[in-house]
Amino acid sequence: MLTTLPAAPGRSSRTTAAWWRDAVIYQVYVRSFLDSTGDGIGDLAGVRAGLPYLRKLGVDGIWLSPFYPSPQHDHGYDVADYRDVDPVYGDLAEFDLLMGDARRLGLKLLLDIVPNHCSSEHPWFREALAAGPGSPARSRFHFADGRGPRGEEPPNNWRAMFGGPAWSRITEPDGTPGQWYLHLFTPQQPDLNWRNPEVGDSFEDVLRFWLDRGVDGFRIDVAAGLYKHPELPDSADPEADERSRDSVNPLAWNQPEVHQVWRRWRSVCEEYAARDGNERLLVGEVSVPTAREHAEYV
Repeated sequence: MLTTLPAAPGRSSRTTAAWWRDAVIYQVYVRSFLDSTGDGIGDLAGVRAGLPYLRKLGVDGIWLSPFYPSPQHDHGYDVADYRDVDPVYGDLAEFDLLMGDARRLGLKLLLDIVPNHCSSEHPWFREALAAGPGSPARSRFHFADGRGPRGEEPPNNWRAMFGGPAWSRITEPDGTPGQWYLHLFTPQQPDLNWRNPEVGDSFEDVLRFWLDRGVDGFRIDVAAGLYKHPELPDSADPEADERSRDSVNPLAWNQPEVHQVWRRWRSVCEEYAARDGNERLLVGEVSVPTAREHAEYV
C-alpha cells in the first residue's frame, strides 16, 4: 500500500499545492525502460529520451526506481551510496540533464528512497564489520550476540520477508565466529538502527542533496519499518510473520517512533516548498493491520 504523507494544513494557499492529489505518476524501472548505449541495460539517458513519450501519455510525473550504486542483490533496493548514480545508469551530470528536461516538459520527478536498510557494500557496514563488537560503527545497525553456549543461535526468532532467519552471523576481524546482524530482507541488506541519531541525520542530508537538485518528492520504501522494538524480543508467531509478508511482524514494523521521522521529513519538504512554492510529495510504502494505524500515517 502506498500512502501519501501529506503537507501541513494551509500550505496549499501559498504553493502549487495539491498537484499530487490528482496527478498521474508513472513508475520508471530504469534498468528496463530505455537503453541509450546498446549495452542491454536501461539508463538515465534513456529515461531522458523517453520523457516526450511519457508526456504524450498524459502523465504528470515519473517515479524513478533506485538508480544508486548497488550490487543489485534486490533490484537496486540494496543501496551502497545514497548520493550518487550507479555508473551502469550514468552519473550525476546525466541526472541533472534529466531533471532539467523534466522541468521543461512540465513533469514532476520523484525518487525512490530506501531508509530501512542499506547494502552490505555500504561504507558504514564495511566499517562496522572491521570495527568489532560494541563499536560506534556497529551501533548504526542491529548487531547482537547470539544465543546458545557459543552464540551459535540467532538473537531472536524473527523471520526475513524473503524467507529464512532475519539474522546472519559474521566472522570477526580475528577470524572467530562473531555477532549476528539483523536483515529483514536479504542478508545483503542489513537493517539500519534508527535509534542511533546519526542515521536520521544522514538521511536528512540525503533528502537535501536531492531536493537541492530539484526533485519533487520521494517514494519511501518500507516506510512502516525503520524502528524495531528496543529489546528485540522473540515473535509470538514467527511462521505467521514469514507467511503473511506484508502484514508483518509487529515487533519490527509500525513502531510509534517512526512517525517522528515522517514529521521531520515533512518539515524538510515544507522548508523547500516555502522557498519556491512547489510542494514536495512524500509517498510511503505502508503495510498496517488496522485502519487506526493507517490513519496515523495520513
